[in-house]
Amino acid sequence: MSDTVSRRSALRLMGGAIAVAAAATGALTPPAHALARPEAGAGPRLEGLLAKLTLDEKISLLHGATDPASLGQAGYVPGVRRLGIPPLRLTDGPAGVRVTRHATALPAPVLLASAFDPSLARRYGRVVGREGRALGQDVLLSPMVNLIRTPYAGRNFETFSEDPLLASDLVAAEIKGIQDEHLIATVKHFAMNNQEQDRMSIDVRVDEQTLHELELRGFEAAIDAGAGAVMGAYNKVNGTFSCENKTLLTDILRDRWGFDGWVMTDWFAAHSTVAAITAGLDMEMPDGTYFGTALKTAVQNGSMPERLVDRSVRRVLSVMDRFGLLDGSVPPRPDRDAKAGAAVALEVAKAGATLLRNENRTLPLTPGGTVAVIGPTGSLPFVSGGGSAHVVPDHADSPLDAIKSRARKVTYALGEDLFGKAIPAAALTPAFDSEAQKVGVGKVWTYDGTLTVTASDEWTFVLHFSSAPTARPEVLLDGTELFPQAAGYGEYFQGGLVSAAPDGLSVRRRTLTLAKGAHTLRITAQGGADGLLFRLRRSTGATRAQDVAEAVSAARHARDVVLFAYEDATEGLDRATLALPGHQRQLIEAVTKANPRTTVVLNTSSSTSMPWLNSTGAVLQMYYPGQEGAVATAAVLYGECDPGGRLTQSFAVDDAHHPVAGDPRRYPGVNGTEEYSEGIHAGYRWYDAQGERPLFPFGHGLSYTSFSYGHLRVRRAGRGLRVSFTVHNTGRRDGIAVPQVYVGPSPHLQLDQAVKVLAGYRRVALRAGERRRVEVDIAARTLSSWDPKRHDWVLGTGRRTVWAGASSRDLRLRTSVEVGK
Repeated sequence: MSDTVSRRSALRLMGGAIAVAAAATGALTPPAHALARPEAGAGPRLEGLLAKLTLDEKISLLHGATDPASLGQAGYVPGVRRLGIPPLRLTDGPAGVRVTRHATALPAPVLLASAFDPSLARRYGRVVGREGRALGQDVLLSPMVNLIRTPYAGRNFETFSEDPLLASDLVAAEIKGIQDEHLIATVKHFAMNNQEQDRMSIDVRVDEQTLHELELRGFEAAIDAGAGAVMGAYNKVNGTFSCENKTLLTDILRDRWGFDGWVMTDWFAAHSTVAAITAGLDMEMPDGTYFGTALKTAVQNGSMPERLVDRSVRRVLSVMDRFGLLDGSVPPRPDRDAKAGAAVALEVAKAGATLLRNENRTLPLTPGGTVAVIGPTGSLPFVSGGGSAHVVPDHADSPLDAIKSRARKVTYALGEDLFGKAIPAAALTPAFDSEAQKVGVGKVWTYDGTLTVTASDEWTFVLHFSSAPTARPEVLLDGTELFPQAAGYGEYFQGGLVSAAPDGLSVRRRTLTLAKGAHTLRITAQGGADGLLFRLRRSTGATRAQDVAEAVSAARHARDVVLFAYEDATEGLDRATLALPGHQRQLIEAVTKANPRTTVVLNTSSSTSMPWLNSTGAVLQMYYPGQEGAVATAAVLYGECDPGGRLTQSFAVDDAHHPVAGDPRRYPGVNGTEEYSEGIHAGYRWYDAQGERPLFPFGHGLSYTSFSYGHLRVRRAGRGLRVSFTVHNTGRRDGIAVPQVYVGPSPHLQLDQAVKVLAGYRRVALRAGERRRVEVDIAARTLSSWDPKRHDWVLGTGRRTVWAGASSRDLRLRTSVEVGK
């Protein structure tokens, strides 16, 4: 028996005892490796099956192929019918199952994380797991556990947090939920995929301590939770592509953590054959560029032993066997339970709703009052972000309708036009119907004319079109293409709200200043297999002024205003700024001046700068709230539930004051290299180290009631700590508290340490006037630092400070305790 297997067996026995003890004490974070995962193994039966496979059949299990009966999923592995090895269908699913059929559109993972509730994350996972199997899928390409390092990252909404402890707890719980339903979970993207810009090539330079203390903790927790598969990232780590990085794929993932599942590439992330499979990669997706014919050739010409192919096939088959896919013991595919999925989606959206500001009792709103609803996302439901996270929802209600059901009188104003208005016919010579041009199958339609502008102004051209992005109309203004094709996935993964019109047409925008006078306009459109429908619209300074004036008028004539602000994000693209896009700042400033009882509801992907903050009455962060988002938002606005969410990431004041600001070597990188020179001081740790004040700190979130904290006690519990304190609801309403425990550095470690780190938390529902004693266990791992000289964790002994409070900057209780060996 190998040392690795012996270690896993011992951990399995030990883990059960620890898990029971943790449940009995209310501990939220059991020690590392405490949660046992099922053993995949490869016994005689699997070895016999492997021996029957031909080389071609083995290789067919190690790369993607075209699905003859595609369900719209992301990937397909054909299986080997003659030996009873079924195919595998692999689907995206960070916020619900992404196929062509309807599925429950869950809130974005960042909103789930805002609830600070691993038990809810497990239920979230179970919804996705059941629906994945019901919709014909076998492998879920989720969850994503990369940390939120830069606020610009386009996929921040798809992941959990800037904090490794919180991310670890949640990813472990969600994976357990997914795999409770017999769907194989794939944790991604291993590792350091913390931005979309240059993600295919960027070389992330990170020191060993930072790597282990921050990014890798979530992946380790996923392995401990039993994740069946790991997806390698696009980027390089310390000079080597992730998908052929032996340090990551073998030394850490398998030798240190004991992972016994398989590793696949992100889509088109393979770069080699022999180097990749030798380093520990098992499967190339979505095709076989490197793991198809090239792999067979490498075996046949002797440049690679066949045992490496066998090793990878064994890993795939072992996981399939663990899930009952080889012997037929996997339960029959269930029917979708859309009602149950919707109930969880609603609960998550309410639980993660985060109230950032609430002045002069702006919220909750009074039922039966007069309300002005302003903003495009007030009438158009913002369900999800784009790219891999896009789901075809069962339904998506309008926040406007949800508010109407609770108010006596509601007026609506657009405020910010997302989709443009018709170009006046008089401005086009010769005239053509810019609102509805149809081009027949295989036909080519061309317009050569003039656009006449009566006054110099800023124009936003908005193109709506029905065909695939590669076949959209070409529009040249004064000889310059208005909507050039974007390179790579940035074009393919347009999605979410802003990139699709209400009738489903794709949308692109271009803003520029036009001088008064005539401008040449040339449009060329070609009808594809289904023909082409397109329209060309515009917004100008004049139309925007009219929209704002209507919004201001509505605000003045209502007691309360709910202004919905948006920011669309998607895989493949990073944000350019923390500011809200378009002219939303001017809209908010004008509306709040007209009516200070304005609540701004943010449907944004990540942290947002708010130069308009002090003029608002309230700010409610809802991120991308899923198909039940409208009902959830209205319920929070009207106080039908307490806003129980807390920030899982720090919000910066502006673009100049955050951990990667001002140094392009940190972000987005220089000459293809990105340096994690902030080290372990990411997120709130950076703000503490720099003495910088965030706009809103990690862990922040308000309630409709008030809480006091007292009677902090800390004692040693094994190599960890047990912290207890009292939380008292001092208000007149029931509410949700999320007390957080932080711990300071060790005086004995000669290593870089943070001013404080999150060490534990609890989500507590308290009735008005209720007082409760809360216990939080701090694991030895949380009290440890990674020593790059020892290549291992070292317990931080000595007297250490322990805080408890409502956020990383609202710590009301403090004591110290001696941590021993």
